[in-house]
Amino acid sequence: MAEALQKSEEIKAFFDKYQEAFEEKLLEEAVNVKDQIDEILKIGNIDLVSNAHKVVGYIIEGQEEDLKLFAKQEGIAWATHSIELSFKLEWVQAIRRTLWTFLQQYNDATYNKTGFDFFSMEKDVNTRVDTFLNNFFINYSIYKDSLIKAHRQLVENLSVPIIPINASVSILPLIGSVDSFRTSILEEKVLTEVGNSHIDTLILDLSGIADMEPEVIHHLMKIIDGTAMMGCKTIITGLRAEVVRKMINLGLSFDPKTKTLGTLQNALSEYLAV
Repeated sequence: MAEALQKSEEIKAFFDKYQEAFEEKLLEEAVNVKDQIDEILKIGNIDLVSNAHKVVGYIIEGQEEDLKLFAKQEGIAWATHSIELSFKLEWVQAIRRTLWTFLQQYNDATYNKTGFDFFSMEKDVNTRVDTFLNNFFINYSIYKDSLIKAHRQLVENLSVPIIPINASVSILPLIGSVDSFRTSILEEKVLTEVGNSHIDTLILDLSGIADMEPEVIHHLMKIIDGTAMMGCKTIITGLRAEVVRKMINLGLSFDPKTKTLGTLQNALSEYLAV
């Protein structure tokens, strides 16, 4: 154990001594990445060259826990700033090749003194490089998935903005296009909010919707029926002529218990009147 530790310290000292030469060789190996180093530093405050020295140090000294932790930090940083993974893969493989170049130089320089067991070294070094890569990609994927999930939830919340006016009345203004995917989100969000917030009256403002496909209209009517089953009264405001015309042509109409008003202001005046 003491001999292995001494060996790693000697190798680390050798790499520290030839640090500039190591960097030059690394940049020579990383053909496509070297022109992106400044850009990556600017985007994510990630210093590739400095980080390469850290990785090499952890590998040589066998600090596997520190190597895994650093790989996790790197994975999260690259996911956060959406930096191309191909750059990371090429960079790590360049580190691997450069590392072996200098290990050979170390062996040549100390052959008659402290030559090392090549096969043992090969296993240890390559395993640690692979450990770094695996932990980097695992943490990159996990964090990237969490970002995508958070972004999707944000989009869903923005696409179905249920705004409470008082303890029993809420407004849902729909703006833009409404497709089957959005109506599915609408159904889940509306029914959940009606149940959780005990909404008695939901004012559904459609003044921001210029047109709706027949299947969307059908789905919207089912959502309104669903809220009624939960004891919530839906008031529809702002129906545009194009939508009404399409409903007439399709022979569709809202449940007689569903009240419609011309504008959102009309609904607010009626249901929030003191």
